[in-house]
Amino acid sequence: MGRPDPAGEIPLLRRLWSGGHLLPDGASGGPAHPLIRLFGRWVRRPLLPAARLWRRNIQLRVVATTLLMSLGVVLLLGLVVIGQVRNGLLDAKRHAAQGQAVGGFEVAEQMADRKSDNRGQDGAGAGAQDSGAWLNALVEQLASGGKGAYSVVALSSDSGETPYVASRGPRASGDVQPDSVPADLRRRVDEGRTAPYERYGKIVHAGSGDAEPALIIGKRLDDNNGDAYQLYYLFPFSQEEKSLSLVKGTLATAGVFVVVLLGAIAWVVVRQVVTPVRMAAGISERLAAGLLQERMKVTGEDDIARLGESFNKMAQNLQLKIQQLEELSRMQRRFVSDVSHELRTPLTTVRMAADVIHEAREDFDPITARSAELLWGQVDRFESLLSDLLEISRFDAGAAALEAEPIDLRDVVHRVVDGAEPLAEAKGTRILVRGAEAPVIAEADPRRVERVLRNLVVNAVEHGEGRDVVVRLATAGGAVAVAVRDYGVGLKPGEATRVFNRFWRADPARARTTGGTGLGLSIAVEDARLHGGWLQAWGEPGGGSQFRLTLPRTAGDVLRGSPIPLEPADSRRNLRPDDTGAAQPPAERLAAVPAQPRSPLPADAAAPSADPTALPGNGARVVRGAPETPSDGPRVGRETAARPTTSNEGEGRPRGR
Repeated sequence: MGRPDPAGEIPLLRRLWSGGHLLPDGASGGPAHPLIRLFGRWVRRPLLPAARLWRRNIQLRVVATTLLMSLGVVLLLGLVVIGQVRNGLLDAKRHAAQGQAVGGFEVAEQMADRKSDNRGQDGAGAGAQDSGAWLNALVEQLASGGKGAYSVVALSSDSGETPYVASRGPRASGDVQPDSVPADLRRRVDEGRTAPYERYGKIVHAGSGDAEPALIIGKRLDDNNGDAYQLYYLFPFSQEEKSLSLVKGTLATAGVFVVVLLGAIAWVVVRQVVTPVRMAAGISERLAAGLLQERMKVTGEDDIARLGESFNKMAQNLQLKIQQLEELSRMQRRFVSDVSHELRTPLTTVRMAADVIHEAREDFDPITARSAELLWGQVDRFESLLSDLLEISRFDAGAAALEAEPIDLRDVVHRVVDGAEPLAEAKGTRILVRGAEAPVIAEADPRRVERVLRNLVVNAVEHGEGRDVVVRLATAGGAVAVAVRDYGVGLKPGEATRVFNRFWRADPARARTTGGTGLGLSIAVEDARLHGGWLQAWGEPGGGSQFRLTLPRTAGDVLRGSPIPLEPADSRRNLRPDDTGAAQPPAERLAAVPAQPRSPLPADAAAPSADPTALPGNGARVVRGAPETPSDGPRVGRETAARPTTSNEGEGRPRGR
């Protein structure tokens, strides 16, 4: 697998590892192999719920941290205590063993001296025959005083001074094997001559073969014949091990109880603090949802109780203020509605009188005739304002109803364009319709959609400075859209977000040449919201503006994007020269939306993607400053000339009906 493949000199395994597929010569793969990423996702998947719970539960974090820290402290203290106990037991055992061994060595020397004296009295040569028996008696006598506490082993000396005793067999008490004495200790004993030596080792038993740790102390001595031999005391650590095990078990049991107890204490303490916080968080969420009567339960006089009292006072004051504002808003809406209704009767009378006077204006002198024309026009505008106020009051009261039915937006657009033709001819403007080749079907209220589009088209004609107005239709996924593009004075930075405010005007000094009321776009955005759609604005100073209406194809669906980009393809930023000096073509680009269930995506539509700036009501953008990477979110661009402009390009303009 590591040999070069026919395509080049890179081994096949390395190329597969680099990018998950065969790469051309010299090409580098991605940062990680797909199998590694898949394995990482598979490993992380079961950990995600635990990580989410860890991030969201402060009580769990505090208790877990307390348990881990307590466990660390208990382990550290346990290690220190066990180490101290172990050292103490070893020191005590060592001192006791040294005392016992020194006493045994003295007894062995005394027995050898007495035997030598007896031999001198009885005659030479008699003791050489009973040397083995003397060692057996010595080992038995020394071991008789410490059964279970220590063992005694006698071995031949390897010094070479008395070669005839090298064949003498070793002696050991009990079932202890003589080879339990390490060889290095035997060498040190022979080299040390008369000094005792000690070493930690293991006692091996002949019957079972088990080994247990022990302290071994040995010394080189002379027997009854004056020959050298080695005498060893072996002190097992069985009792010390039992004591140390008891201490370990006690510490482990106590440590477990301490850790569990500390965890329970931390749980109780944190719960006392976290419970009011959780209660406050839940009540805050319910207050934000409109349940203004929610309050915290306060008990005691501590800091948590004072926090609860302060929270309740804040909620009470907030409820009082909101109620006052709601009452004031209701009074204002009712006042507007009542005034609008009450004005209809006198307005009808004034309208009838104005019509009579207007019909007879030819019999009046010029000044009176002109006054009759002005009266007739202003009464008409007064009626429009009154109708808009009534519509706004219905939206504010939540009484607006949607009468949705399947409609073809092309028919609505054609009716709007036909109605705006007289104004367009007066302004010298052409109204162009794009994207009307295929049906654009949606479930919508035709009256409200027509009102929105009429407002947008009339505004574009009025403020388009005599240039073309382009109406574009598109559909993709579960959305339909209509965009109205003009090339007039455009919108200044920040105006696109305020253009839907009631009675807002970019320049209050400018008059409404078409008699608009200033409520048209406010009503239009409410109509769009009633459909579950968006009405958004984009503009740049001197480069015109574009208003986009996006509606769900099926009533009740949730929009995820728009088929038409909010910034048009022929904006100044899209037409700016690129780094090579060539101008970018103003291609028709559609921002597709994800396909939704009941509304399949057409075969010729672009790949689905969401519109991140499609927010209900606005999401508007104004081009300014330095260019950024193209996107459908709020952005700015460089101001460069894209088409001829008039002398009042920098002047704002009103947006209303």
